[in-house]
Amino acid sequence: MSIPALGHQTALPQSPDEAVLDRVPNPHPDTLYVARFTAPEFTSLCPVTGQPDFAHLVIDYVPGDWLVESKALKLYLAAFRNHGAFHEDCTIAIAKRLVDLLAPKYLRIGGYWYPRGGMPIDVFWQTGPCPEGLWLPDQGVAPYRGRG
Repeated sequence: MSIPALGHQTALPQSPDEAVLDRVPNPHPDTLYVARFTAPEFTSLCPVTGQPDFAHLVIDYVPGDWLVESKALKLYLAAFRNHGAFHEDCTIAIAKRLVDLLAPKYLRIGGYWYPRGGMPIDVFWQTGPCPEGLWLPDQGVAPYRGRG
């Protein structure tokens, strides 16, 4: 199996659409477990003002036959830094692309966005109910408190 980005110097994709997400076989497809990716410094651009937006993303998924290759995921997420989209669009687009690639048993994403115009916009989505018997820890991101 050859993974284009793995073990090679790789240029940052110019957009999320150009980014190549790779997957690898899950060595434990018969085991119910959670894999978590945390991106505490995710950035994108406001599609109206062009100003940067910042988020703390937490992606939890229960693999089926496939795992996402982590370097490819990092490059994909970094490709949003010059991409103009609303918080909701970024968060849901990432989740749907992972679901399409991996066909996981379960996936949830928490997009904890820093305030824009004085108001944080947090976005949450999941594919359905959590599988029975699965330990799914809290995402561990505190709600935004500001100075209030």
